[in-house]
Amino acid sequence: MTSGEYEEQGYERPPNHVIVLFGATGDLARRKIIPGAFHLWSVGLMPERFAIIGASRTSLSDEEMRSTALLALEEFGGRRLRKRDRVRFLQHVLGSSTDKLVDAVARAEKEIGGRPRRLYHLAIPPAAFPSVIEMLGATGLDARARVIIEKPFGTDLHSARELNRVVHAAFDESQVFRIDHFLGKESVDNILAFRFANGLFEPIWNRDHIDYVQIDVPETLSIEGRAGFYESTGAFRDMVVTHLFQVLGFVAMEPPTSLEPRALRSEKNKVFEAMKRIDPRQVVRGQYRGYRSEPGVRRRSGTETYVALKVEIDNWRWAGVPFYLRTGKSMAESRQVVVLAFREPPLRMFRLARGISGWARPNELLFEFRDPGSITTRFLAKQPGPALDLAEAAMTFRYADSFGTNHLEAYERLLRDAMLGDQTLFTDAAGIERLWEVSTPLLERPPRLHLYDPGSWGPKAADALIAPHRWCLPDGT
Repeated sequence: MTSGEYEEQGYERPPNHVIVLFGATGDLARRKIIPGAFHLWSVGLMPERFAIIGASRTSLSDEEMRSTALLALEEFGGRRLRKRDRVRFLQHVLGSSTDKLVDAVARAEKEIGGRPRRLYHLAIPPAAFPSVIEMLGATGLDARARVIIEKPFGTDLHSARELNRVVHAAFDESQVFRIDHFLGKESVDNILAFRFANGLFEPIWNRDHIDYVQIDVPETLSIEGRAGFYESTGAFRDMVVTHLFQVLGFVAMEPPTSLEPRALRSEKNKVFEAMKRIDPRQVVRGQYRGYRSEPGVRRRSGTETYVALKVEIDNWRWAGVPFYLRTGKSMAESRQVVVLAFREPPLRMFRLARGISGWARPNELLFEFRDPGSITTRFLAKQPGPALDLAEAAMTFRYADSFGTNHLEAYERLLRDAMLGDQTLFTDAAGIERLWEVSTPLLERPPRLHLYDPGSWGPKAADALIAPHRWCLPDGT
């Protein structure tokens, strides 16, 4: 989509901004934030006048920051860069050290003119969040400002509450944007559209028709040299509290009264309030063989690289429906899937065709939310022939086939939303504290680790966790 097409469709352009990127030379900034800002600018969705200041603990000149940004665009831009566009965009990029940030912001605001808004993106290690936030409050840089805070937001209930206390000393909750890039994915947002915009599906989205739900995010990647981060975090803190629980909230929420941020976040938080505290006996923790040989990993590390768990929601819509969540490193395939399995008919009058085992998959809806995403319906159909024998069949809708490729990646969408002050797809203090609260029993009494082979589907104990159901694997087994 071009800049003109966005303007013709009435997409709002954010007001003038000074964007300060803490951790500007880090991996996240290089891979996602700087290329994302460039794409927003190239299609006309950045402010008319703006500056991006890369903030570093050491001195970072304008030219050094522009060189960093250029390398990021060339390596991760993913789009053909015309030289004139590259030069024009880099004119908006400045550098600064943290102790000279007040002067750098003032200089950028003078160049922009008027009273531009300020947006701070904390793409830094979580341990550095409090000091940066306290600095922004102490220097007056919190005025006319919003702050994007990366995950993980705390490591348990106590640390999340303490971090919220520090944040709220400088910023009102309306200024705080706790980012979860999963919620910026087009295909995750389309779960809401699929359910609430189509009268065919909402009436069956409940315990009377749905037997169980799976949210499955395996990864083929190992920890990729991030032992310093991963050893203090693990799969549960890194993926479940931050990502999978948020997707669960979208799947399980009640119909909101509107698509306004407060209404959507309220219904998602009601799901979290209805979640039962996690039972450690309903959790399988795993670690891939060879993890302890990774550079920086402790010889006897008890950090899990895999976790599967059963979650229960104690409300009228979902009582008795188990939600099975799974994620892990060094697994057989990378996927991002939500599966809704429907109850079988009370009487099975048909027989399965020859060559099919006595077990057939239930009717399922599969949402693949790794962009560009797809929706698949699995069902039983009559196999051609003289007898009424059943065989498994599927119908798949692919977003790329119908709408082309996604035009905004998750970080691009969320960066624009933050500049507009739209908190719909961001988590709030109450929601994140509640998720740490329901996680407390597991964090205090983690079950033993099961080893699994890299390239596998994880520990066999996870099959017992979900029995008599099965994990939904790509080959349909």
